[in-house]
Amino acid sequence: MIRNDLRNIAIIAHVDHGKTTLVDAMLRQGGVFRDNQVVETCVMDNNPLERERGITILAKNTSCMYGDVKINIVDTPGHADFSGEVERVLKMINGVVLLVDAYEGPMPQTRFVLQKALEMNHKVIICVNKVDKPDARPAEVVEEVYDLLLDLNATDEQLDSPIIYCSGRTGTASLSPDEEGCDLQPLFEAIVNHIDPPAGDPDGPLQVLVSSIDYNDYVGRIAIGRIERGVMRQNTEVAVCDYHSDRVYRSKITNIYQFAGLNKRTVEEAKVGDIVSFSGIENVTIGETICHPEAIEPINFVKISEPTLQMIFSVNDSPFAGKEGKFVTSRHLKARLYKETLRDVSLKVEDGATSDSFCVSGRGEIHLSILIENMRREGYEFQVSTPKVINKMIDGVLCEPMERLYVDVPEKCVGTVMENMGRRQGELVTMNPNNSRIKLEFVIPERGLLGYRSDFLTDTRGEGVMNGIFDGYQPIKGTMPRRPYGALVAFETGEAVTYGLFNAQGRGTLFIGPGTPVYAGMVVGYSPKQEDLSVNVCKRKHVTNMRAAGSDEALRLETPRKFSLEECIEFLEPDEMLEVTPKSLRIRKVILDHEQRMRILMKERRAQD
Repeated sequence: MIRNDLRNIAIIAHVDHGKTTLVDAMLRQGGVFRDNQVVETCVMDNNPLERERGITILAKNTSCMYGDVKINIVDTPGHADFSGEVERVLKMINGVVLLVDAYEGPMPQTRFVLQKALEMNHKVIICVNKVDKPDARPAEVVEEVYDLLLDLNATDEQLDSPIIYCSGRTGTASLSPDEEGCDLQPLFEAIVNHIDPPAGDPDGPLQVLVSSIDYNDYVGRIAIGRIERGVMRQNTEVAVCDYHSDRVYRSKITNIYQFAGLNKRTVEEAKVGDIVSFSGIENVTIGETICHPEAIEPINFVKISEPTLQMIFSVNDSPFAGKEGKFVTSRHLKARLYKETLRDVSLKVEDGATSDSFCVSGRGEIHLSILIENMRREGYEFQVSTPKVINKMIDGVLCEPMERLYVDVPEKCVGTVMENMGRRQGELVTMNPNNSRIKLEFVIPERGLLGYRSDFLTDTRGEGVMNGIFDGYQPIKGTMPRRPYGALVAFETGEAVTYGLFNAQGRGTLFIGPGTPVYAGMVVGYSPKQEDLSVNVCKRKHVTNMRAAGSDEALRLETPRKFSLEECIEFLEPDEMLEVTPKSLRIRKVILDHEQRMRILMKERRAQD
């Protein structure tokens, strides 16, 4: 049976190419909102972190109507660190809308996800967005998209994809870059006419691949997937199986929901091709297949790319431990981390070397920092180590993960960026001038990018754009430069006072102000020298009855430097950790005792000599 009344699509694009804004316009013109209804922009980004950062983190399902055809839409993340979200939802759809910025053109994430879609033989609609920008170059961008399709070995049918020129902000689309549209009808027509309708055997035994997981406090775990065969009905017994194991168990589907705009509506049954969410199966996970008990046929799940970066999460053992967090024990930490792996298939969690530490592996710094920030907001208190890349042994050679880095910088900053890339073992692949800016492409070890993003913004005066994508493994390159400055380490526990801070700020830049509680071994700033310096920020002025002219003038403190979570992670050296609580971010030394740190440092220096 072919479901001509249904289309299942995903919108894929790079960060900030206008994907979620276009979905807003599709929902409005698809009858989801009333004409007079006030709706927030980027309505699909309902996670607070997504709104704060302006990026999509989680793939989300929605739907709209075009005439008699229901269009199920999957809004996917655009950042490479969350590409695991995209890889798994491609199993639910029959075609993709490839959204490309009319100025920037295809970017790293565009290439990565498009390759996955082409491998699944999905049909593609090329959508050039932001054609109303003054610097738009739609004709050149279309040529770049075709070059990308050829490079990815697209079939003739995929090369013959329709091209739509649109502006998600104004909600218009047309078939020509020189023609201004009045609505999104050309895009809807392309989806209905070009994307294949879902098809399957409605009379066969039930078969559904679980591609996503949601959670509700009232009904528990909710599975999301597309019905490949048969009919799903409420209160029916099913078998749950996995393609990669022999594990099979029986359960019962209690509730079935279909996506209707931004909401879900309960249905008694769903047919072939429908994207549904259903509850009742307590331990269901992504990649499992829901079958009829008498026809157990698991579906092969797409292989998710392996993580490339790892951090150690451990119980907070600083002198301030347990003062600010709600969940502070190893039991809480372990349960929360392993729970995250049930929803995020690209995250890997293993028990660490000690009973209160856990090794967490992800796609990149942002992937792991989003997890840390979410846990912090939920009331968890813990500490994390410096990020470390995951090396692999290939044919007897130790190899490290490489990144293909795309950099767009002002012409005057090219020399500084290329010098830093060279120091970090980066190899220049291409260089393309574009007006007063230069586009550079590098292949660089992932460990070379650790701690570089904030320096890159400084090097380019905030005007540079940097995007990377995983590019395989290569034999380990040379050594990487260390952090160019040392840490200012608190010498004693107490409360920072103005007198002590005034004396310490002459040695570097401080992270804290007066009244901040500190402990011995806590990093309170950084120094331009590469070696660590101990400072006593708790030192008070000696009280006497002697006064001298000029000695009692007001002490002026410089504004302390406040680091974001990502900047804290980038700052870390191997002998440091980041203490994370719901209220504070504190960088500390692994060994808090000053004398013990000095003994270990002297021993290392003697070993080097």
